[in-house]
Amino acid sequence: MRLTPEELRARKRRNVWIASALVAFIVLVFATTVLRLQQNQAAERALATAVETSQQ
Repeated sequence: MRLTPEELRARKRRNVWIASALVAFIVLVFATTVLRLQQNQAAERALATAVETSQQ
């Protein structure tokens, strides 16, 4: 089966949009993960400080 040049362009355009959406999703998951890790580290530091203060 041979595709016409128009069909090939449409396929390429679709593939570019799918790839863009996939990259955007990966960036979103990565950014969310980094932010959650930073929040957890800050919470752990605050808890450690509170424990040290209460022991004194």
